[in-house]
Amino acid sequence: MKLWMTLYAMIWVALIEFLLVMTFRGSLVQVYLHIVLGIAIIGLAFYNFSGIRKSRVMGRVKRTAQASLNLSVWAGIFGAILFFDIGRTLAVPVINISIYGLILFFHMICAFAIITQAAAIAIAYDMWEDKEFVKETEPGTVPPNPMQQKG
Repeated sequence: MKLWMTLYAMIWVALIEFLLVMTFRGSLVQVYLHIVLGIAIIGLAFYNFSGIRKSRVMGRVKRTAQASLNLSVWAGIFGAILFFDIGRTLAVPVINISIYGLILFFHMICAFAIITQAAAIAIAYDMWEDKEFVKETEPGTVPPNPMQQKG
């Protein structure tokens, strides 16, 4: 599979994760599907970072891909803690939120960061690969999509 395909696939898998969580009804099937998709996101993040790292793309894209991989691992760790209900009965006194709720908050922050960074990485890599950064356009115009090259 080409790198650009897995970069965009990660966005779609993350979106499916969000839709799954938004429609959660307490089903064990949904829980395990969420876990499988989460593991797929970690795998895609690793594959994408490995491919980006081997390319000559700009450093910022490489750093963002690395951060996305790190965030996906953290989201997985937070998810595992949530799965085992760790901290559900313990609360942080000052803010009156359970440890579980705090971990869930960080799990969600990671998820939002992953989907936004996945989109940024995919678009930046795609533009770099098509050499769109070297072509300026006239203000007020939207040029047509460049023709795809064979191979």
